[in-house]
Amino acid sequence: MTPERAQIVIDSFWPMLKAGIYYSIPLALISFAIGMIIALGVALIRIVPRASLWHRVIYRLARIYVSAIRGTPMLVQLFIIFYGLPSIGVKLDPFPSATIAFSLNIGAYASETVRAAILSIPKGQWEAGATVGLSYLQTFRHVILPQALRVSVPPLSNTFISLVKDTSLASLVLVTELFKQAQIITARNYEFMLVYTEAAVIYWCICLFLTFIQGRVEMRLDRYVAR
Repeated sequence: MTPERAQIVIDSFWPMLKAGIYYSIPLALISFAIGMIIALGVALIRIVPRASLWHRVIYRLARIYVSAIRGTPMLVQLFIIFYGLPSIGVKLDPFPSATIAFSLNIGAYASETVRAAILSIPKGQWEAGATVGLSYLQTFRHVILPQALRVSVPPLSNTFISLVKDTSLASLVLVTELFKQAQIITARNYEFMLVYTEAAVIYWCICLFLTFIQGRVEMRLDRYVAR
């Protein structure tokens, strides 16, 4: 590598890392947090017995939401929110648009993970809660949900790591995250291979760090699993 290209790598590193710290990671964290709230709500709607007509309607809407989000590309969802909504009078800034799109996407995918985790808890746990005098909601909150969350940690952690990488799509709606910063830099020096490879390495290092944290969390939770 020539000294000039080495200097480009050095000069590009901090702007891209800064964009990742100030935009990519916060975008992933906020979207994941909102998405998990949506996921838990949708999972509960699809698990609780459908006793009333109102509940059956909500159940159908929840199924349509999950099917629509899982059946369409995230990029299309992002474009609908950022470029499509202004045509009906709803205009959002780039960051909120990306947050909404990613949150809805995570909510749909994570809801299936949470639902599967809840259903994996033996029915005897529900009966045990009723035996000690807990109501349905109390049993769910104090007995079922903690166990389900422990089971769902590995797949949800993988979902979050994938989301961090998917934040690169936000560059297409003008969010100045890590990959958008790489595009800005290459527009000045035309070193596409060099800068994009450097961006890939930064993403890789971030994901390695998150994978390490995931492993530690899983190891800690594993201590409380009955053998």
